[in-house]
Amino acid sequence: MRPTALVTGAGRGIGAAVARALAHDAWVAGLDTTFPDPDGPSSAEFTADVTNPDAIADAITTIASEREGLDWVVCAAGIIRDRVSWKMSDDDWTRVIAVNLTGAFNTARAAAPLLRRSARGRLVFIGSINGIRGRFGQANYAASKAGLVGLARSLALELARDRVTVNVIAPGFIDTPMTQSLPDEVVARAVARTPLGRLGSPSDIAAAVQFLCSDGAGFMTGAVLPVDGGQLLGDVA
Repeated sequence: MRPTALVTGAGRGIGAAVARALAHDAWVAGLDTTFPDPDGPSSAEFTADVTNPDAIADAITTIASEREGLDWVVCAAGIIRDRVSWKMSDDDWTRVIAVNLTGAFNTARAAAPLLRRSARGRLVFIGSINGIRGRFGQANYAASKAGLVGLARSLALELARDRVTVNVIAPGFIDTPMTQSLPDEVVARAVARTPLGRLGSPSDIAAAVQFLCSDGAGFMTGAVLPVDGGQLLGDVA
């Protein structure tokens, strides 16, 4: 039987690209609050908020029941609410942490018993290079993505005995609906600071997820994989 995959945040952007890529090799359940594209790539779609642990658990139970298990989980749900810290509201902080970090934990906690029973368990979190280096105006977002690294490495240790791998992909500046709303000058600066000289695409991230879910990545766990065009290397010469 083909692997069964769950992708959160599958309705748009990176999550949709991941679902589309994994659909070549797996039966994919997409989960999001909305699905703007009626012809999305997922084999089945579930509408749920990752911040609601009961809704996530119910969706995963349904998927596992229909498919007799769950093999790959990709946590791609995420939001931004950028403000400098002294102007950031309590809701700006708590909502970003709730979706980006707690939502990933809710998903991983519900999926872990099923991944432990799989012979090919994979758990991938979509983080960010800003969770590694920080970013002006993104204290909430950077903290949430940094938290994913600690979460992933702890889960990697907990799940290793069952041969489940847990890794983080850290995208750089990716051309998604989330970033397309930014001013042109912000995008231009990001490109200028990227050694490879372009924005990343959701398909760049999806290809990395495909690798981490493959047999070829079976000895890789607890890793943080930057997919950033070299942004973390520093200034372009």
